[in-house]
Amino acid sequence: MSETNNTGMRQYGLICANYWVFTITDGALRMLVLWYFHQQGYGALAIASLFVFYELFGVFTNLFGGWLGARIGLNQTMNLGLLLQIVSLGLLLVPADMLTVVWVMIAQAGSGIAKDLNKMSAKSAIKNLVAKDQLFTWVARLTGSKNSLKGLGFFVGSLLFQFWGFQEALLLMMALLGIALVASLVLLDKRLGKSQYKAKFKELFSNSAALNQLSAARLFLFAARDVWFVVALPVSLAQFFAWSHASVGAFLACWIVVYGLVQGFAPQMVRQKKAASSLWFWAALLSVLTGLIAASLWLNGQQNLLLSQALLLSGLLAFAGIFAINSAYHSYLVVAYARADGASLDVGFYYMSNALGRLLGTILSGWVYASFGLAACLAVSAVLLLLAAALARGLPESAENDQEEAGV
Repeated sequence: MSETNNTGMRQYGLICANYWVFTITDGALRMLVLWYFHQQGYGALAIASLFVFYELFGVFTNLFGGWLGARIGLNQTMNLGLLLQIVSLGLLLVPADMLTVVWVMIAQAGSGIAKDLNKMSAKSAIKNLVAKDQLFTWVARLTGSKNSLKGLGFFVGSLLFQFWGFQEALLLMMALLGIALVASLVLLDKRLGKSQYKAKFKELFSNSAALNQLSAARLFLFAARDVWFVVALPVSLAQFFAWSHASVGAFLACWIVVYGLVQGFAPQMVRQKKAASSLWFWAALLSVLTGLIAASLWLNGQQNLLLSQALLLSGLLAFAGIFAINSAYHSYLVVAYARADGASLDVGFYYMSNALGRLLGTILSGWVYASFGLAACLAVSAVLLLLAAALARGLPESAENDQEEAGV
């Protein structure tokens, strides 16, 4: 292996470590906020509103963050994300009487910006660090490991809330992020991801038809997950099935770990050469599964809580595996479609759609659950997945010609 390759892999390892630390704290923070306000007696819609700014500001961050990364370098945007997350956690250390919904929404806005700066930087950097024929493998490994560790963060956050405390957990996470920030400032390549040309503001929006189509499919894919995952499932498990905070956190962690592991091994499970042409099938299959889970809840309801619980949990674990294959294909294709110089512009635009989907799912999760229950959330998810499948039809295996014809 050449010295250049060794250097690239060291930078890849540093980016992964940075991304992992951030991801654990991000997952833990979500559960800390959810359980704190659930304990205060807030309903599902009010709790969902806490995360609206987190997702909304992620939309703008992905749109402008890609342009910023191309201008100043991905090391700078990654470090900025770490710093902003530390500040956002610090905002939640105020006395309990100041910890209002509005205040938490403001803190969550900062956290949402931080998360998407960090994610956009990590995903974009891979384009310049690994060989083209290894993209699927290394993107899957980064994304899969990140998702598994976010699951760990969900469990850690729930565990810390139940046995330690809200503010103590925040201080611990701030310390971990501080260590990651110092390491990143010292070791990360200062030229990482900086475009050879000055990216123009008009290039915020993609000129690639393939990337636009993939982005639209991504929007509905992640709306379909978050419509039941963000609020409806944890609140339902706590209220309807009487689970403890730690138990709910453990299941959510298990779900995300399964999702991350399958995503990480996706290159060995499915064919890279058929990524685009296979995407619609996996989304359609996931829609059918989700519809069956919703139907099982409606048919059993309160008549057989044990059976309802077993069908729900086993069905959602199967959802995690199929969703992971969908997500792995998506994550690979966006990096493959992205231009070589200024990849963060395309990746940022794509993850703007991801953030829009999460925002839509978050709002629907609170409203649909409060009005109709968990089964209705899953039914809505099945419809959104059908839309994702329809939008994934006809995607090309490569968007290089598309980009060139567009003058990119």
